[in-house]
Amino acid sequence: MSDSSYAIDLRLERFSSYLTVKVSGNQRMVRDEIRKKWLVLQPEEFVRQLLLHFLIRDMRYNRNRITVERGVAVNGEPRRTDILVFDQDMRPFLLIECKAPKVPLTTDVFRQAANYNGPLRVPYLMISNGRESYVAAIDYTAEDYRLMRHVPEW
Repeated sequence: MSDSSYAIDLRLERFSSYLTVKVSGNQRMVRDEIRKKWLVLQPEEFVRQLLLHFLIRDMRYNRNRITVERGVAVNGEPRRTDILVFDQDMRPFLLIECKAPKVPLTTDVFRQAANYNGPLRVPYLMISNGRESYVAAIDYTAEDYRLMRHVPEW
């Protein structure tokens, strides 16, 4: 993104010890505690799993209000949100787009998250590659956003 002063380092690596990992055949697998299934441990999945632990352990988000890879139609096309958090009234609250650690967080990544948000209209968007994260508060009236220096309280 253009203003790196808003990059947030969540220090996600500290959650590595909470991941349940196994080897199956020649693949490393990680247990997704939200979806209750084993997944191939790809770089983006690693970031997603660390973020889930951050949301639940540090931010105290309710795990029952978090969905992973939820389907959403964007301009009539099926897409999947990486992480979608709902508020206490079950309204979409925070949409998170995860990228592999080597993927730079550019304006295009933010646009992708904003595009997925079209039908959801969450108040907060977040993008993360595990090393840095950006959070934006969305102002639908002004059709604008404001970068934040923290993850919103739930």
